[in-house]
Amino acid sequence: MTIDTFLNKHIADWNVLHMKLRHYHWNVTGEQFFTLHTKFEELYNEAAVHVDELAERLLALGSRPVSTMTGYLELASVREAAGNESAAEMVQAVAEDYTRMIAELKQGMETAVSAGDETTGDLLLGIRTSLDKQVWMMNAFLGKDSLA
Repeated sequence: MTIDTFLNKHIADWNVLHMKLRHYHWNVTGEQFFTLHTKFEELYNEAAVHVDELAERLLALGSRPVSTMTGYLELASVREAAGNESAAEMVQAVAEDYTRMIAELKQGMETAVSAGDETTGDLLLGIRTSLDKQVWMMNAFLGKDSLA
């Protein structure tokens, strides 16, 4: 996979995830409403930043970012929200999406290193670091031992 292909796939993942997080923000209910409503907003705002950084990096490399919903859905490994998740299922789904994206980021970083593209590798490492922390916090929220 080329770095351009990877970046477009990752842009697609983030855009689908952005809408999923907005859906969760709008539809979360229950005892954890205040905590999760705020957290999902934080996460979709962070997703928007990642999309912009990735798209601008792709443009700097001389390529064009995918920028349609059809394109996002075709390329993304992240799937849309089902629409009937409980609060805990929402957190679990995001943790799983982030975990999948971390694995993909590792591949993207390897691709960047192979291409001699240290700048893109650094960008991807920063995103991965953020996702690692978010997964740890979501697992703690769910009462899961992250060392298991």
